[in-house]
Amino acid sequence: MTETRVLTDRTVCVTGASSGFGQAIAEHVGRLGAHVFLTGRTREPMEASAEAIRGAGGRADVAVFDITDTEALQQWVAGAAEQTGRLDVMVNNAGFGVEPSSVIDGDPSAWRAMFDVNVIALAAGCQAAVKAMRTTGSDGNIINISSTAALKRETGLYGASKHAVDVIGSTLRSELENDPIRVTTIKPGVFSTNFIRNMDRAAVTGMLAAAGVSEPAFDDDGRLPQHQLDAVVEAMKPIVGAPANVARAVEYVVNQPIELNIEELVIRPQKSMFG
Repeated sequence: MTETRVLTDRTVCVTGASSGFGQAIAEHVGRLGAHVFLTGRTREPMEASAEAIRGAGGRADVAVFDITDTEALQQWVAGAAEQTGRLDVMVNNAGFGVEPSSVIDGDPSAWRAMFDVNVIALAAGCQAAVKAMRTTGSDGNIINISSTAALKRETGLYGASKHAVDVIGSTLRSELENDPIRVTTIKPGVFSTNFIRNMDRAAVTGMLAAAGVSEPAFDDDGRLPQHQLDAVVEAMKPIVGAPANVARAVEYVVNQPIELNIEELVIRPQKSMFG
């Protein structure tokens, strides 16, 4: 089935594009004709995504930098807008979680790193996107990837960071009521992203056992290899979602009339594992 190229000539920036939601979103909007600017921590998977985008007729540029470097982030967004003369979509996807989420037992230095990425970098990305959209006179969408952890109060420091994402989005939406710029928060449930790969090994092993993988072979860094993560998704589709479904949600949002506010979307697999 050939996808309709509904995003032809649109400029899309995606952070955290080397894996998970960001990679899926970048590749999907690229197949729909967008010029995609990808940034993340690891160049190789983004270059592979860029090649796939170009092969599908889209355009792609890859940049590797620390997302918490605000100046680098701002320059990257401004550069994308300057190169193409517009900025249509900014997807603030970069983020990570730390374990344990306990307030009593957690590591404050890890919390600080998480908030720098999940909250401060996201807010800076929003700020840079608004400036670029206003400068180029673009009707735009800012899409912030949050989590269903933001729907509960007892979700630790990770949940607190995602509650902050919701507050940032709501505040920005109010500030932009007189601009042709819409702000949407997407809250995924349990999906096959690095969040699962980085979970406690016992929890991951239990998920793999349920998927029929009795002897997982973890990478040297203790993380689950991508092919085994894919096996989890295939075997546990009702419980663990595929990032491509979130990418299609992004497509839905950016193809709505600019005068509509799609404030938030909650996306879960068929069955809820963690809420």
